Amino acid sequence: MLNSLDLLVVFLYFSLLIGIGVISSKKVKNGEDFLVAGGRLGYGLYVPAMAAVVLGGASTFGSVKLGYQYGISGMWLVAIIGLGILALGLFFSKKISRLKVFSVSELLGQRFGSSSRYISAVIMVVYDLMVSVTAVIAIGVMFSSIFGWNDKTAIIVGGIIVVFYTMLGGMWAVTLTDVIQFWVMTIGLICILVPASIMNVGGIDQLTEKVPSEFFSISNIGGEAIFTYFLLYFFGIMIGQDIWQRSFTAKNETILKRGTIYAGLYCMLYGIGGALIGMTASVLLPNMDDPQKALPQLVMTILPQGLVGLLIAAVASAVMSTASGTIMASSTIIVNDLLLAKASKERIKEKQVKWTRMATMVVGITSIAISLALQDILVALDIAYAFLSGSIFFPVLAALFWKKVNPKVVLVSMITSGIVVIATLIIKGPSSLEGIIYGLITSAVSLGIGGILTQSKASSANISAESDAKTN
Repeated sequence: MLNSLDLLVVFLYFSLLIGIGVISSKKVKNGEDFLVAGGRLGYGLYVPAMAAVVLGGASTFGSVKLGYQYGISGMWLVAIIGLGILALGLFFSKKISRLKVFSVSELLGQRFGSSSRYISAVIMVVYDLMVSVTAVIAIGVMFSSIFGWNDKTAIIVGGIIVVFYTMLGGMWAVTLTDVIQFWVMTIGLICILVPASIMNVGGIDQLTEKVPSEFFSISNIGGEAIFTYFLLYFFGIMIGQDIWQRSFTAKNETILKRGTIYAGLYCMLYGIGGALIGMTASVLLPNMDDPQKALPQLVMTILPQGLVGLLIAAVASAVMSTASGTIMASSTIIVNDLLLAKASKERIKEKQVKWTRMATMVVGITSIAISLALQDILVALDIAYAFLSGSIFFPVLAALFWKKVNPKVVLVSMITSGIVVIATLIIKGPSSLEGIIYGLITSAVSLGIGGILTQSKASSANISAESDAKTN
């Protein structure tokens, strides 16, 4: 249990987040303000917000858990996410900066028709919902470890706080809270907990002696695991609505590109820090039944009064930044691409903010409910990215870079690959790598074969038309 000083620090931090939601609600003048913070963020806001949205509960608790189990190679989970963010900045930023849309599904709808928009919207909602579930579960892990609450109570309380400030201020609230959360995470986890945990072990030399030698091998986690993370997160991170929605907040193309690259590099550093924390926890807190709780237990064990409260705020920051971003992304898709997809511009302006706030509340309550049932961070994350990457990664690439692809071919690709992913996860289990592999293969093959067939038909039609013209 926390002492009164640490409880005060945590209470003041949560009060600040709620206060930001209230203040941000006054800055919302229209749908663009609510959904993409007016599209006018500079480096100082954009880089922290982009980094914070991906460095959530799964990244923080997951990297520490893997560091506890495998050593420095536990960094790969977050490092691959960082590589995906880097690739987004390097290869997609120019295209994204010129889009006049609020969502990935809206882009697919513009290119391939309303059916593609609706189907991709459903896929994207499921993805963002499951990522928000990982964050809400992490809140439960943290609160139950620190306050002594049962997991269900912790999940409900933490989830309500996130939903409240997100619903009030929209992307402005999410951005401002994420900037604060980014700096609290950086100071608390990287600048304080990493050196403090190493010092408590006795320094790097003692750490080297007290952990297995393979803990300092970057491949200790195994090639299969690294390949799994690559398939799940590298592709998925580049097309996630939560990531694209942050991209749309950048003031211009230069900030979008460079800011996204900087955020990706920071993610890699964060992954190394998490793995180091996990390694030290394996020495200071050996034989834990649930390594997922290593982070909060380590904080409670080695830090003095006052700093414990700060570190709890840092962990809460990591958790809540992803929860708010993905809840916001999911509600944006529901309203923008499902409820108001065919509405007039006047009706969109009139209903967008109000309906998105309502959708945020519904999505938040749903994520809390799923979290109560699932209660496993990495399993929820695997399901989310397998469904997203396996179903719509190649259709998004086609929308951006393949001008002559037939809309019907893309629609068939999304439907078939989505079915394949779901069926494989049901048969093989939610953590099976085969779901995303089969989904990506199905998507690529169906796009390739469909593209060849439609082009062949088009060529035959052109030849026939030219022949008729000559005959006449």
